[in-house]
Amino acid sequence: MKQKIGVIFGGKSVEHEVSIITGLQVVENIDKSKYEAIPIYIDKDGNWYYGENLKDVKIFTLWEKNKKKAKQFFPSFDKKDGKNILNKIDALVIAMHGNYGEDGKLQGLLEFVDVPYTSSGVVGSGAGMDKIVMKSIFEGMDLPVLPYLWFNRDDWTKNQKELINKIHYTLNYPIFVKPANLGSSIGISMAKNEEELINAIEIAISYDKRILVERGVEKAVEVNCSALCKDGEILVSTMEEPVKWEKFLSFEDKYIKSNSKSKGGMSSMSRKIPAEISNEIKSHIEKYTKEIYRTMDCKGVVRIDYILDDDRTKVYVNEINTIPGSLSFYLWEPSGIKFADLIDILIKEAITTNKDKERNIVRYDSELLKKLGGAKGSKR
Repeated sequence: MKQKIGVIFGGKSVEHEVSIITGLQVVENIDKSKYEAIPIYIDKDGNWYYGENLKDVKIFTLWEKNKKKAKQFFPSFDKKDGKNILNKIDALVIAMHGNYGEDGKLQGLLEFVDVPYTSSGVVGSGAGMDKIVMKSIFEGMDLPVLPYLWFNRDDWTKNQKELINKIHYTLNYPIFVKPANLGSSIGISMAKNEEELINAIEIAISYDKRILVERGVEKAVEVNCSALCKDGEILVSTMEEPVKWEKFLSFEDKYIKSNSKSKGGMSSMSRKIPAEISNEIKSHIEKYTKEIYRTMDCKGVVRIDYILDDDRTKVYVNEINTIPGSLSFYLWEPSGIKFADLIDILIKEAITTNKDKERNIVRYDSELLKKLGGAKGSKR
């Protein structure tokens, strides 16, 4: 009997459309001899739907008109709720990007309802979403990161001049300004002078209250590496070198200006696979990738992005994506792991990890309440 696998995508995120692409890629490429894929869609208002019609991308182009073609449900905690599709699946492939899907919120819900899922857990997802927390973890691991500052939206409103002076004193141009909790290059800008810096910060604070300001590298090279866990072993993928860093990748570069003949999504970007780097740099990246995956308690497939200086002799850890676009399938295919195989690995790991929780003691019976004797309002 085929296992029923939910594939969840969409969500209340500015990366909503990107998530739809990844979700439909999974539905299309899952091994249909083993699994029955059930698409689950969260619309931009947070409403949940499922149904066969969600396998067609055209339904989302006029969603308000077409949503009656899907079945709406509510993800309740009632295991006896026959309308809750989460009660009818064996595992869930998370193809969500950004807030409310990649940041630990959805993962927390799935932990409560005890549904196996393919992404990192609550802690790994939350830390991997917030670029400020993420950088702090990398520094704590003694990994090389570029100099940075961070502040809140209120700090900028109250102390703009002071923050600009601090940035000038600490960092050199070019400078990248990033919302702490977004991906897909949304809200990210590169500044080469004070005027551009102010404009970049104004853009970033419209997306998030926490802002990361980071020193850029002239003529930098970006190298990305994916990782996953198979049978208890952390594996790293072939590395890629996207377009040069001075051609900063905007949202449109990544997802819109693509070759229509390609598989779409992140797989359609211009890139070199494998990346043209020395064996020494490759070894560093492999080591860092495995360390980050283990330390952040990652699960499923992740992609970690690195920045190299112009002569390709120094590497910096940039960020982790705990649910990368297109699940980074294109980085695993050169290693002989096809997209269907990748999905299969993720599903098996999700089920195994969820079953492993049974080994944890989650209940402890004590005599505490009896000793209190039912006393009311006692405070100390």
